[in-house]
Amino acid sequence: MKITVYGAGAIGGHLGAMMSRKGYDVSLIARGPHLEAMRANGLKQITRDAEFVTHPRVTDDPSTLGPQDYVVMSLKSYQAPGVVEAMQPLLGPDTTVATAMNGVPWWYFYKLPGKWENYRVKSVDPDDKQWNQIGPERAIGCITYVASEVIEPGVVKSASTSFRYQIGEPDGSESERCKRFQAIVEASGITCQIRPEIRKDIWVKLMGNVSYNPTSALTLAQTGAMVDDPRMDALLRRLMAEVISIGVALGADPGDQIDARIKSTRDGAGFHKTSMLQDLERGRPMEIMPIVGAAAELAELAGVSTPTIDTLLALVKLRAQMTGQLPSASAFDIK
Repeated sequence: MKITVYGAGAIGGHLGAMMSRKGYDVSLIARGPHLEAMRANGLKQITRDAEFVTHPRVTDDPSTLGPQDYVVMSLKSYQAPGVVEAMQPLLGPDTTVATAMNGVPWWYFYKLPGKWENYRVKSVDPDDKQWNQIGPERAIGCITYVASEVIEPGVVKSASTSFRYQIGEPDGSESERCKRFQAIVEASGITCQIRPEIRKDIWVKLMGNVSYNPTSALTLAQTGAMVDDPRMDALLRRLMAEVISIGVALGADPGDQIDARIKSTRDGAGFHKTSMLQDLERGRPMEIMPIVGAAAELAELAGVSTPTIDTLLALVKLRAQMTGQLPSASAFDIK
């Protein structure tokens, strides 16, 4: 079983370290100082309970790896279209691609019965590169709940007390490829559920992505500080309610999850910096359009009014533009 993690940052690095520790044939695609540190010293994983170093195969050249059984895409969402051509050597006829990225997945409307079937989400895949060159038939959903950060090159620190994945087929079937991937992930020490309605779970994750990520970039606050502030708590709840309304309009009602989502932040990752805040502080492009932009795009598609999301999108886009951190076409390529 050959597995490649494309993008060995906070989430991909954590997964790669956990799999490598259990002896799986896993390769990590990375770049720059992080890649060089892993080549020289291995990949160090720090959790609340343990600290260990693993030595997975690492490279910046996918063509050296050959076709894989699984490719886990754990890039920033805006980077993904730019690596599609480079990842072609990884894609054999039976390769499964797990999209472990923030925001709305590019395959979201694949096999979704109704008037929006096969709609392409332009905020995520503006030129249809992922749809056309990876192929939605290869994709499975992969939602991660792992609060991690690359604290220095070659070192990933995870603040979570537990690690949880949700995976699923676009058509809701419990496929053999999902069962095999679940077994690998769980054997690595990560809870992994196969979900029959993965789109509902995507909207639950988006409740947090849309609410916490851009507001943290505007306020510089960790998640716990935001939920402990009464006015911010009210704002976060309005944003989450609008996200739910989009999911409902598209036929994927995640249910009333707002209290549970806020509580999980307080209980599990109150001192966590969101990925967008981490990017802001490090001068990197921010995942604005695949998260907030995609929510706004799908709200318009479904005819749903989202004034709070629209306001937040305008604010955080201009914030990123002022510091040169709004991704452009050149920023899509990680090589």
